[in-house]
Amino acid sequence: MIAELLLIVAIAFAATMLGGIFALRFRDRLHLILGFSAGAVVAVALFDLLPSAMSFGAASGPALISVFIAAGFLAYLMLDRLILIHPHDHGDDHDGAASPRGIAGALTLSAHSFFDGAAIGIGFQASPTVGLVIAAAVIAHDFSDGINTVSFILKGGGEWRKALPWLFVDALAPVLGALSTLLFRIPDGYIGPVLGVFAGSFLYLGASDLIPESHHQHPRAATTIMTLLGAGVIFLAVRVWGA
Repeated sequence: MIAELLLIVAIAFAATMLGGIFALRFRDRLHLILGFSAGAVVAVALFDLLPSAMSFGAASGPALISVFIAAGFLAYLMLDRLILIHPHDHGDDHDGAASPRGIAGALTLSAHSFFDGAAIGIGFQASPTVGLVIAAAVIAHDFSDGINTVSFILKGGGEWRKALPWLFVDALAPVLGALSTLLFRIPDGYIGPVLGVFAGSFLYLGASDLIPESHHQHPRAATTIMTLLGAGVIFLAVRVWGA
């Protein structure tokens, strides 16, 4: 498991860095990547995390697992609303240095990336299939995280030289999060509720963050197709790895 985890976190690191570089070079194509990421993240919640949470939490019962799903959704909502992590909400004033709001946004994304990495490790504790499917969604999302991290700094007025260190921090965060799970193991009775929390947060992230972000400036059919494609890829991955 350790070798697989190290390989996956290396891919997650690379995906975040590539997303940031993509943001610096190809701004006009970001909506397609975000659309794909949205479909992938929502599909992981619907097709893998929710069934797995119910399965591993069978002793707790579906009513209690639903509470944890709602808790994950609402907790992410509060984080989103209170800290304002959407880059398109920021002004376009440029003063040559990254604004405090831009830095706060980059820090928030890095913290979330840490928990994304932890989700991968916890998924592997549940089963290799759950770990791989969560990893697929996290890697797809990490690409958009790299995009958003760079966007925060640039929208806040910072230059690309200011954005690169924050991009590195965000890329390193899921690596540290995944490796942290090697230091502890969640008791079997708690895996279902924990997966429920991640399911709720992934649902919010995809439906209320990534989908609107992908359509923000480009409400095109191509974006919708990419969202459906992302969901379809994860659906097939769940069926193949779960077989």
